[in-house]
Amino acid sequence: MNISSCTKFGFRIRTRGGATVDNLSIIGNDQSEAERKLRQIYPGCEILETRQQVAGGSRNGTVTYEEVVDLISAG
Repeated sequence: MNISSCTKFGFRIRTRGGATVDNLSIIGNDQSEAERKLRQIYPGCEILETRQQVAGGSRNGTVTYEEVVDLISAG
């Protein structure tokens, strides 16, 4: 797998035990591959939200609120 051609996808899920997990990042060639990987880690989960994450921030040099939250929650 060539990482430079892959895309990062963000997920919000509900585990089969009922817990909600936010800000899961999975790298994949496309969304279906990222979802497959997610379901290997969390079998039986319900995907509540999926978003494609932009690598390197916004093109115009500004940072969105969501990007800041992702950075804070990742650290």
